Amino acid sequence: MPAITRRAALSASLGTAALTILPGRPALAQAGWPNRPVRIIVPFSAAGTTDIVARLLVEPLTARLGQSVVVENRPGAGGNIGAEAVARSTDNHTLLMTTIGTAAINYGLYRNTMPYKPEDLAAVSNIAAVPNVIIAAPQLPVKTLQEAVALAKQRRDGLTIASSGNGTSLHLTGELWKQVAGINLVHVPFRGSGPMLTEVIAGRVDMAVDNLPSSLGHIRDNRVRALAVTTAERSPAVPDVPTTHEAGYPGLDATAWFGIQAPARMPPEVVQRLSQELQAIVRDPAVRAKIEEQGAQPVGDTPEQFAAHINQEIARWGEVIRKANIQLD
Repeated sequence: MPAITRRAALSASLGTAALTILPGRPALAQAGWPNRPVRIIVPFSAAGTTDIVARLLVEPLTARLGQSVVVENRPGAGGNIGAEAVARSTDNHTLLMTTIGTAAINYGLYRNTMPYKPEDLAAVSNIAAVPNVIIAAPQLPVKTLQEAVALAKQRRDGLTIASSGNGTSLHLTGELWKQVAGINLVHVPFRGSGPMLTEVIAGRVDMAVDNLPSSLGHIRDNRVRALAVTTAERSPAVPDVPTTHEAGYPGLDATAWFGIQAPARMPPEVVQRLSQELQAIVRDPAVRAKIEEQGAQPVGDTPEQFAAHINQEIARWGEVIRKANIQLD
């Protein structure tokens, strides 16, 4: 078959992104991938934020790759079980829906038992950033973050603050708040956001840190009081809620994020192809709207940009963990 005809046939079956010629790499190195269904392993249970973001990618990625894309939930050990499965995978068709925990925080928390290393996973693209939000029980006599700080300093035992579990980004956001504000907060861990929110709404816990998507409905229905989002800019989902920067705590910047990583052994041209496809998906207005409906912010960056972000987060949260003297193994 003449070269131009062969190129046209490959373009029709795989999409033009598959034929991008990278330096030192023949175009056909990408053309045979994928040749089987692609798995996205979610290292947490179904219906959580990580799972929701992963499933938003299934339909558009299937269309762009020409192969089925399926989500497989493999929870356990703070996400380490699923992440390790991807790090050890050799089939070039298994991806990780990674999080701030599996890609950054867990390296500081599981210092003795971490089953994989940062270099075992390749960054592909950051998909969405999710603000954390500090919420208060409706019975707590505070309306702002500054009033909560003042109350915590007045009370001998401080205030109780809940999270969805030990070692989560929510737990560490509370620890970071303690450090930057110099206050006493007693951490109360729960198994997930659902039971945590039940206790905050009932007033049995003073406050909590949550991913904004989980608390959004309760905030809008006035079942909990949002004191601040832990970002530099306000969230369009709750435009009346101030930021921690506005409240005078610029050091209290904590954003959860959800992206795609691959085994480090995956060929670089395949990683680039995947990243290009994911960036295009995140740019699609329909997908962006679905991400924003969850209270998240679409990202869609390059492997190099995502890798740099991961390295910064490993260093940043490692320092928070060290100062708080937290270890889970």
